[in-house]
Amino acid sequence: MAVWVDIARVAVGLNVLLLAVLGFIWGRNYYRLRSKHTLGLLLFSVFLLGENVMALYYYLIDPTLSIWFSTQVPAIAWQAMMALHVLEAFGLAFLTWVTLD
Repeated sequence: MAVWVDIARVAVGLNVLLLAVLGFIWGRNYYRLRSKHTLGLLLFSVFLLGENVMALYYYLIDPTLSIWFSTQVPAIAWQAMMALHVLEAFGLAFLTWVTLD
C-alpha cells in the first residue's frame, strides 16, 4: 500500500507545482488583459491549488490523518485516490503545455 500513497503524494506535489505555474501565467494575463476569461482561469487555478495544497498537507504533515492515510486506508481506496491525482496531473500537464505554447 505504501506505493499507492507515494504515487498519490508525488502526483499531488506535481499538481501544486503545475497549478502555481498556471496561476502565475493566468494572473499575469489577467493583470494585462482584464478579461473575464483570464479571471476565470485564474480563479480555477487558485481553487484547485487550494484543494491540492490541502491534500498534500493531509498526506504529509497532519499528525492524525497522515498516519491514518498511511496505515488504515484500504488499498482499493488508495488506488482510486491515486488514479484521480495522477489523471489530474496529466490534465494539468497538458494544460500547462498548451498555455506555455
